[in-house]
Amino acid sequence: MNRKAFLQNTALGTIGAIYAPEWLIKNDVILGQGKKRYKLNTRWSQADVAKYPVNNCHEMLQDRKGRILLLTDETKNNVIIYDKNGKYLNSWGTEYPGAHGLTLFNENGTEVLFICDNKRHQVIKTTIDGKVLMVLDYPKETGEYTKADEYIPTETAIAANGDIYVVDGYGKDFVIQYDAKGRYIRHFGGRGTEAKHLKNAHGICIDKRKGKPVLIVTSRQQNAFKRYTMEGVYLDSIELPGAWVCRPVIHGDYLHAAVLQSNSLQGKQSGFVTILDKNNKVVSNLAGSDPVYNGGQLQEMSQSLKVFDYPHDVCIDDEENMYVAQWNSGKVYPYKLELIA
Repeated sequence: MNRKAFLQNTALGTIGAIYAPEWLIKNDVILGQGKKRYKLNTRWSQADVAKYPVNNCHEMLQDRKGRILLLTDETKNNVIIYDKNGKYLNSWGTEYPGAHGLTLFNENGTEVLFICDNKRHQVIKTTIDGKVLMVLDYPKETGEYTKADEYIPTETAIAANGDIYVVDGYGKDFVIQYDAKGRYIRHFGGRGTEAKHLKNAHGICIDKRKGKPVLIVTSRQQNAFKRYTMEGVYLDSIELPGAWVCRPVIHGDYLHAAVLQSNSLQGKQSGFVTILDKNNKVVSNLAGSDPVYNGGQLQEMSQSLKVFDYPHDVCIDDEENMYVAQWNSGKVYPYKLELIA
């Protein structure tokens, strides 16, 4: 299911629904299982909605100064910058109507951002304060695309040598690899019936938890992550039954991911957050069912508590707290989840 079809099958959050449900505000809600349990804070953002509105809150990250950066497709302020307590610090960006993916990379001591804009059909590299450094247009070098509209990038991952991996998550589901200067190297994935193929390649990250880096790519409609070598050779799949996972986010030994919706409750605001350990076993679902393995097989997961509508990304800060950004959820600002020691 592509983005247009999904939008047609869901009710868009519109007028005035910019705050969390009252019952969430009034109650101390604890989410998750085992060692990954969190206290929910729905009032984290202190940004003035009149001055700094959001539309879809797509992705978040933390820079080396400890600031939290939020990417929204609201062109009054595409990037909103907070401190960890939710205080508004700054904002920039008016030219990214399809702002979707946000990746941070330390380039020789300087932090830079990569923004995927799925309406501009481009990937834009910027400084941390928004100065444009490079623009990657649609990858006609691949031979797979005849026009820009066929290419709808959703996420990037940047290798240590500066190579750029772009997933065309709402287009043709290819992963396109470039060098640090934006020169095409190869592409892989794409749609098809083999295990190496992807279906809604929504997110990507580089996983170094076991030493040698590998790529983890979302295949959201298949409820899975797929692992590849850095050269694009398929390795295996991480099956996550019932979970329409967004991008994988590695922090320490754990992989975290927003789950846009439960497979059994499609289009019904049924999202949650899942956490996997170093062996890619689910250890906690926030607002989701307890992870159960039967004969080594993970059983179907789904939303169990109505906390989130459509979570789209998570950010883990340097104090192990989590921030959750949501898409199509009534213009709600991100929530903060504080890890319970």
